Amino acid sequence: MPMLRDAKTGDWIGTFAGHKGAVWSCRLDPLGLLAGTASGDFSVKIWDAITGSSLFTYPHKHIVKTLDFSPDSKYIATGGHEGLLRVFDLRKEKEETPILTIKQNGEKTVTITKCNWLNATTVLAAGSDGSINYWNVDPKHEGEEQHRLMGTLKVDAEVRDMELSKDFKTLTVAAGTKVYFFDVENKSLLCSHQMPIHFRDEGGASLHPDGKKFVAGGSDLWVRVFDYETGTELECHKGHHGPVRCVRYDPDGKTYATGSEDGTIRLWKTDP
Repeated sequence: MPMLRDAKTGDWIGTFAGHKGAVWSCRLDPLGLLAGTASGDFSVKIWDAITGSSLFTYPHKHIVKTLDFSPDSKYIATGGHEGLLRVFDLRKEKEETPILTIKQNGEKTVTITKCNWLNATTVLAAGSDGSINYWNVDPKHEGEEQHRLMGTLKVDAEVRDMELSKDFKTLTVAAGTKVYFFDVENKSLLCSHQMPIHFRDEGGASLHPDGKKFVAGGSDLWVRVFDYETGTELECHKGHHGPVRCVRYDPDGKTYATGSEDGTIRLWKTDP
């Protein structure tokens, strides 16, 4: 079950109980008042992050792998094995139908592995085919203009992890055996680095807020820190007893968190 914990101490705050399948993605909204969870039980749930109570459920027709809140907390985007990017209006509490549904690939079903709101009208949707689509999802527009494809980034394997930098200028992508960094505005590759691990089934990467290094974890039990410019390994830490599922830097860059198949989340101090 998804849990909420204190980011500094790791202390348990509460548990969101209600899903009947594995939870693949969890998000807090920008204000920290709502929580969202995407599950293998074919549903997305929205929770009151203060009380832990379930507010409403959005049913899907297959496993949901990812969700994200819009910057104004009015909408959520979801994606999964159906290959459909859906947008729901959170202000319509009893409305289970999405206000927008987009097929990631027009020719075949491509699982949406990650999605992130870039701004109020744009969602980035990453697929199992290595594509990252920029979708215009402005709910104020109707017809084709409402979900116009604005561009596509491409990597060599299924996207396992995707993170926008705090200033929304850099996109970090973990796929295959590489970590990629893209210029979000220009839709161009800044650099990529070959990793000593693979991201086929698990793992991810996170860029430090100063942009000088990044942390990555995946198929083995180690957590590694690399130089952004050269890809040189700077640190290697062992502590987990299972593959690393996710990694993220604290917004202030002083610590980073790693989650593993061993059932633990570890907090690490960032070396100067």
